[in-house]
Amino acid sequence: MKALGWWLLLVGSLRLASVWFGFFDIWALRLAVFSSTTMTEVHGRTFGVWTLLTCTLCVLCAFNLENRPLYLATLLSFVYAFGHFLSEYLIYKTMSASNLTTVGIFAGTSIAWMLLQWNAHGRVHQKHS
Repeated sequence: MKALGWWLLLVGSLRLASVWFGFFDIWALRLAVFSSTTMTEVHGRTFGVWTLLTCTLCVLCAFNLENRPLYLATLLSFVYAFGHFLSEYLIYKTMSASNLTTVGIFAGTSIAWMLLQWNAHGRVHQKHS
């Protein structure tokens, strides 16, 4: 397995913790992510389902890096997630800077790495055409 695949498995595994928190430990989710707001159990479960979907994308993509539509969907899930968390911090003020930094490190690294790999993959196909 390529290094990017291992990274996606790591990120997917970490996301599973957020799924658990969303369904079973709303206090931990609030502390780890949305520390500047109140959350209901419904918010937690919704976050858990959304995060489970992104976790699934990470795992599927890790084993299918050559599948461009799946790769793009996974890459976009990181873009959307980072955009969501950035708006929660900048606009809605529901996150602290430290929580955004943690999310930003994982999302930013994933976005950059996946973009670099996407471009490298595209150049390989252009050379063989």
